[in-house]
Parts: sequence; structure tokens; C-alpha cells
Amino acid sequence: MTLLLTPRDVAHIVRAQGIAGALQRLVRMIEADFRRWGEFDKSARVASHSRTGVIELMPISDGAGYSFKYVNGHPGNTGLGLPTVMAFGVLSDVATGAPELLSELTLTTALRTAATSALAARVLARPGSRSMALIGNGAQAEFQALAFHHLLGIEEIRLYDIDAAATAKLQRNLRRVRGLTLIGCTSSAAAVRGADIVTTVTADKTRAAILTADMIEPGMHVNAVGGDCPGKTEVHPEVLRMARVVVEYEPQTRIEGDIQQLPGDFAVTELWQVLLGHAPGREQPRQVTVFDSVGFALEDFSALRWLRDSALELGLGGAAELVPDLDDPKDLFSLLTPTPTVAPHAAAEHPALFSA
Repeated sequence: MTLLLTPRDVAHIVRAQGIAGALQRLVRMIEADFRRWGEFDKSARVASHSRTGVIELMPISDGAGYSFKYVNGHPGNTGLGLPTVMAFGVLSDVATGAPELLSELTLTTALRTAATSALAARVLARPGSRSMALIGNGAQAEFQALAFHHLLGIEEIRLYDIDAAATAKLQRNLRRVRGLTLIGCTSSAAAVRGADIVTTVTADKTRAAILTADMIEPGMHVNAVGGDCPGKTEVHPEVLRMARVVVEYEPQTRIEGDIQQLPGDFAVTELWQVLLGHAPGREQPRQVTVFDSVGFALEDFSALRWLRDSALELGLGGAAELVPDLDDPKDLFSLLTPTPTVAPHAAAEHPALFSA
């Protein structure tokens, strides 16, 4: 049987561990997997683009486990009562190919994206950073806010969204978080002014320039999350040119990230290189840094392992019969033949089952 985790199961895991504890466990697992980068068989995700959005498959394997995620991105979905992003994933045993876990990944994607953003900021933001601008206050915004608060010690977050209701929603959801001050702003520029870190997490599939060079101050770290498919950007090219840019997996980010706006020889560094000390992160206090985050399959591999381990610890999840349970694994046709409990005349009553 395959372990099945629903959104309710994942929410139960987060409540049991606490949001801070869940993020800490998740970021430890993601960092550990980035640190063994060379063990993974990696590829850019396979994307199917349409006029209204994109559907993607994200596979990866470390030789022992294999995972994939199905995920979409449809900015107009909220008008239809659907999430912009919906996802599920599978974790399988490479030795047999048997699927061990089938899990929701919509909630989990928001958690792992926020954890990865905080992991990158640890090596790219100025030490002692305490304020952040958060531009785009939709479904993923609370997770970004909580990850930076719990994992980096951010105390003040300045909020801006073109939809004031989204900002009000975020303030309502996080109003009881101790030690975190939320300030609504009337523009991106007002939110960014004086911030140590700037996070952009917008949804529109368009070539936008939410951050321009005149908004960037010395020493800022930009966590650019929303530019994650061809034709979808958030950061003006001049901001990238003035910064040290770190990415997850360069072949994928060249196609999907904000650096799609720049020539193919524009220099970037992969996050694993910084984590292992093979390349520097932030080199001096006044340096501008950018994490051009598009989301990579390794992060989902880590998240699925976290879910599996947590579910087993807590006794959560159901059983999904995805693979036939056969007395003889060579006799697949036996699934179509009458069982002993079926009356002898059953085959005669269902001739279509046995016809050519």
C-alpha cells in the first residue's frame, strides 16, 4: 500500500510540530540535500504552457529515492474559486519502483518555498537583518513572513499588494504572532524604503518590474520568488546587473527566473556552491544580493521525505491502493476474473468482461 497524505494530514503535521518547528525541520532537510548536490540526478522541470497558465512536472532522484511533483500556476484561478497553485507529489523506492508516498503538495509547496528563501537569506542577507518588505500578499505571503521571522529573526514586515484585501487577510492571519510587527504600505516603493530584505511573491504571468534600480539601497537582499516561468518576471534587469545573483539550478533559472531577461553568459552562482563554501555568498555589507528563486525539484524531494517521516512519527495518513495486490505478480489478468465469492453464473451475467 502507498501512504496517502491529504491537506488535512499535512496541516495536522504542522500544528503538531508548530509552525516554527515544522519550518526548522524542513529547512534542515532541504539544506542537507543541497549539501549532497552531486548525488542527485537533476533536470529542469517539464512545462506545458497555455494562455491562462502552466502545468509542470518536477522529477529528481538521489539513486535511492525518486520523487516528482505535479504543479500548476494559473493566476486567474482565484476568480473561479480555485487556488493559483495546486500540487501533489510522489516519493518512490528506486530499487523496486514502488510508490511509497502520495501527498498533497499545495500547502507543502508554500512551506518549502519559504524555508528555501530563508535558507538562502542566511548566506546572502546582512547579518542582523531585522526588517523586510513583502510585496505580493497572496497565498504564499504568510509562509514567507513566518519563515523569515522564525528562522532569521525578522521583526518588522512592511506589506504591499495591489489588492488591499490581500494585505488585510495577511494582517488578520498573523496578528497574534509574537515579536512580529506588520505595517501596511501604500506602494512598493514605500514598503521597500529602508528594508534589509525585500521579498517579491506576485502571481501575474507578465513581464513586470516591481523592483527597479532606484528602489534598491546598499546592502539589501532581494528574495525574488514570483518570477518562475518564461515571460513572468518581477525584478528590473538593472537590479540584477548591480547584484550578486544566486540561483537554485542554473539551467532551469535561465529559462524561468528573472535572469531570463539577461544574456546567457550573465554570471550567477548556484545555492549549493555557497552552502558548501565553494563560492562566496555575501562578500561585504554594502553589497546587493539577489536570490532568483523559481523552485527546484530537490526541495520537493526534501519536503516529501519530511512529510513521510513526520506522518510515520504521528501515525497519520491513509492507505492508497495504487498498485494491484496480486497473489501472482505475473497474473495481472486475475484482477478481471471472478473471485471465489462470486457466484458461478457471474461470468455468464457479465459476458462483456470476457469478450474480445
